[in-house]
Parts: sequence; structure tokens; C-alpha cells
Amino acid sequence: MSGDLVLLPSPRRLRREPGHWSWEPATPIQWPEQPPDAAAAARRAADVLGVAAADRPAAAAAPTRGITLAEEAIAGTAAAEGYRLQVRPEGVRIGAATAAGWFYGAITLRQLLRRHGPRLPALEIEDHPDVRIRGVMLDISRDKVPTLQTLFDLVDWLAELKLNHLQLYTEHTFAYRNHREVWADADPLTAEDIRALDDYCAERFVELAPNQNSFGHLRRWLVHPRYLPLAECTGTFPFPWGGTGQGPFSLNPLHPGSLALLADWYQELLPNFRSTTFNVGCDETFDLGFGASRAACEARGKGRVYLEFLLKIHELCRRHGRTMQFWGDIILKHPELVPELPDDVIALNWGYEAGHPFERECAVFAEAGREFLVCPGTSSWLSLTGRTDNALANLVSAAEQGLRFGALGILITDWGDDGHWQPPPVSDVGMAAGAAYAWCLKANRDAEFAECLDAHRYLDAAGVMGRLAMDAGLVHTTFRSRPSNRSMLHQLLVLPPEQLRASGVTEQEIQEAEARLEVLLSRLSGARPAAGQGGWAHEEWAQALRLARHGCRRAAAVLTGRDLPDRALDRLIAEQRRLWLSRNRTGGLAESLARFERVRVGTVRRD
Repeated sequence: MSGDLVLLPSPRRLRREPGHWSWEPATPIQWPEQPPDAAAAARRAADVLGVAAADRPAAAAAPTRGITLAEEAIAGTAAAEGYRLQVRPEGVRIGAATAAGWFYGAITLRQLLRRHGPRLPALEIEDHPDVRIRGVMLDISRDKVPTLQTLFDLVDWLAELKLNHLQLYTEHTFAYRNHREVWADADPLTAEDIRALDDYCAERFVELAPNQNSFGHLRRWLVHPRYLPLAECTGTFPFPWGGTGQGPFSLNPLHPGSLALLADWYQELLPNFRSTTFNVGCDETFDLGFGASRAACEARGKGRVYLEFLLKIHELCRRHGRTMQFWGDIILKHPELVPELPDDVIALNWGYEAGHPFERECAVFAEAGREFLVCPGTSSWLSLTGRTDNALANLVSAAEQGLRFGALGILITDWGDDGHWQPPPVSDVGMAAGAAYAWCLKANRDAEFAECLDAHRYLDAAGVMGRLAMDAGLVHTTFRSRPSNRSMLHQLLVLPPEQLRASGVTEQEIQEAEARLEVLLSRLSGARPAAGQGGWAHEEWAQALRLARHGCRRAAAVLTGRDLPDRALDRLIAEQRRLWLSRNRTGGLAESLARFERVRVGTVRRD
């Protein structure tokens, strides 16, 4: 935080000055004759502030009683998006070299007015981001496909956070013309949806980049008879963390039809995006070498077979004029092959735990001279209420090592494993913190995000929901057991009874966690968020807390042999359905809700 000024993210440099400026919303924004896009930039800045732009450019970019845009070079690593905001008694001046810089200056001014207006203290802010790419990747393939309006709302939130990149993780949720059987029940995004979203993003300086997994994670395709011949494996294969999976899962990299299928996808998908980057996925190819490519992997090595297919995908991307991004987890298992990657690829170095070895992995790409992004996560998935401690540590570590080793930027990932049960606000802490660290780590490392969320996300006049979002993500720390990539609160809700009994969770821990959840529900009743995002978040947080509470009660029933009311779960499922349909498409809902059936304890009573 910048003194008593609540800004998200906190700016790089802020200096208070004597005096105040009084907001006069009827005064239009003035804009200079140059550069050529100044008029459009003034219109965007005016939209941000809810005012009008002047009819014609000002003769000079001198401050008026109102707001003036001025052309000004800003120094810094990512100076193209930098700005200088001067608030003085005689008027407000936003200096920048680009339309994006003016836009971000207007966002900062809006935050000042929202929290501290209409009489602002005089000040000067000089600001620019640490890195060029600051983005979010949202999973839309684990049952939950947002409505177009929900995606528009997300883009507005990203712009508020000064994020400039968005990807929608896709396996089977784009409506390819010739592959209807794959997405028929998924309510996918259409080409028309993508083009509308792309336009909306462009107006807010957010790059919408295509994302289509192209190697592993393709079970939704390969289970259909038409595609099954392209599968690497139809039997079992081992997971790195233990246990086995059942194919099909990945494409067979040796089958010519695999590349032909990708070519067909790319031909239809890519023209809908302005972006010249493309995330082709290719992560977690667990079954590679356990099926059709076994002999090739034994002869040439699994890493070599993987790289050969990756290079073929790269050539497809090149033909479309796209810079290929790909998840770096598999190639990192074969670091000797990293120098063979094409010079123009961008590796996505992902990891979601607080202790993930970003330092070691970033060094591999940096030493090979290959560009990369660091990709931490919001820690929202498989958590019900979040994992605040893990999220903040993971995000800070990624930002630190990304800066140290020269990453192009940060991509904050938000997944939806096992039915995407967590509602959107559970990701707010991770997105806000990740955005702040990506913008300027030095100024935001020790930021307090609760007040920022109340001021700029929930608009909560009571100042409750921001702190609640932080605290809800700490309830999981009640338990000594801290499973990787999930919270014990989620486990209490989904583990079979025999695994719950063997988990080491105690009745005392369960009682303490339930008590903490009850306190949070009580606090939530005192919140006063604004309608819209704040209102939906209020209802969604209540549902997340109640689901977690039901998990505690279920676990207690399992450990003690007591009955658990069946209708309590029925009511939670009904509310889950209502909230889902308020912001998401119908497709995937039935599959997600069906997972709740595992929650039921053997002996139940109706109430």
C-alpha cells in the first residue's frame, strides 16, 4: 500500500505534494494531437473514468482543471506501458508514450477516486511494470465453461489489475465444425464468442491468446471411436506420484493422423484471435512410451520422441505465423534437449506449491538462451476455500525467480480439477497478488490485499469480504496433513470413508476447522458489498464455506459412526446448481454435480 492510499497494484514510486484537487466529472478529458492513436486512447481513458473526451485535441498538453493526457517517454524495463500521473490543484495530467500507458494511468486515477475522491490529495506517481507479459490462464475444460458476460467481467477485473494477457485452457470446449461429437454436451465457446471476446480484450489492452492442448490431456477426444486409433495408449500407465491411469490420454506422436488432426484444429481456431502467440500445451504426457510409441521411446529415448513431435507442432505454428508457447514440464525432465528447442518458442515453467524449484528450472531455460514465462497458480482448485499461504508463497517465488533469470513474464494459472467446485471469488486473492507481484514485486511484496479487495473488487462498505477471502484460505492450516495441490478441507468432502479413517485427521482438528468456518460465515453476514461482482461473490463465498463445513461434518460422521443428514447435501447441491447457472453455461454441470454423490456417507437420515 502507498501510505494511506489503497491502490492495486501499488505503484513503483509515489510522492505526496501539498494541496488537493477537486474532481469535476463534467470536465472532458483533453488529449494531444500526437500520437495518431491519441483520440482513441482518450476515449478509452474517458470510459474508465465515466466521463467524456474532448471533441478535438488540445493545442498543448498543459494541465487544466480537468484531466489532460500528454505524450511523455517513460523509462523502465517495460516502459511502453508506463505512465506518470500528476494530481495537482490546477488539474490532473497523465503522461505516457502509448495508449496502454494512458489507460493504466486512468485505472490508477479511478482507484484513487473510488477510494479517496472526490477531493484527492496532490501527488505524483511514476509507474511501469517489471515484465512485459502479465497474464491469467483460466481452465474452461473441467466442466465449467463461463458465459460470455462472465468472461467480459473477468477481462474488466484483469484490466483493473493491470494484467495484459488472457488464455482459456481448452481441451474440448471450442466448437470445431467437424468434431461435434467431442463437444456436443459441453456448451463450448464458438468462433463468434472468441471474436467478440477478442474485441473486448483489445479495448482493454488485454491480449487474448489461443490455447489448445495438443498432445496429452486429450481423453475427451480419444474416447470416441473416430479418434481412438490416434491414442498412444488404451491400457494402464503409471502416474509419477504413484498409482495408475487408464488410457486413452495422449496422442500417438508417431501416427500421421495425429498431426493432421492438429492441423485441422489450428486452421479453424487460430484466425479468431489477434494474438500471434499460441499455447499448444503438451504437458503431462504420462502415457508416452507405454503404448504405440514404446519401441521408439526405447530406441531413441522418451525425451527425443517427445521433442520430435513438439518440433512438428512448432512447424504448424510457424505456418500460421504464431509464436509457440508450450508447458515446460516434460522437456525439463530432459534438460540436455532444451538447447535443441527452436529459438522462437516460449516455454511455460509451471509449478503450484510454495517450494516449487523455480530457481533450478528457470536456470535451465535461461542458460540455454530460450525465452520462458513463470507460471504459478491461484491455489484455488481442489481447495473449496483456497490456500492463501501457499498461493502467496508460490506467486512470490515465481516472480522472484522470473525476474532473476529474465522471464518474459508471469502467467497465473487457475485450474478446475475434479468438477471445478470452487467459485470464482476463491481465486481473487491469487489473481490480485499475482498481478501485483508481476507489476512491481518490490512495491508489492509485503502488500496487504484484504483492503485492496474490498476497495476495488467487492466494493464492500463494511470492509469484511477482503479479509474474509484471505482468512478462508487459511482454514486448511488447521490440519497437520497438507496434501500437495489440494487442501484437506476438500479431502474431507471427497475421500471415501476408509481413506478418511486412514488419513490421520483427528476429531479435534475437524471441530476446530468447523468452528473457524462458522466464524467466517458469521462475519460474512455483516458484509455490505456493491451489487454485481460483489453481490455474486457474497453468495458464492457463503456456498464455498458451507461446502467446507459439510466436509467437516461428513468427516466427523465417518470417524464417529454418527449419521449425517442427507438433505443438507441436497440443499448444497441445489445451491451449487443455481450459482453455477448464474455465471456459467449448462454444459458440464451435470457431470460436476454427479461428483457430489461420492460425498454421501453410507448411513444417512432424511431431515
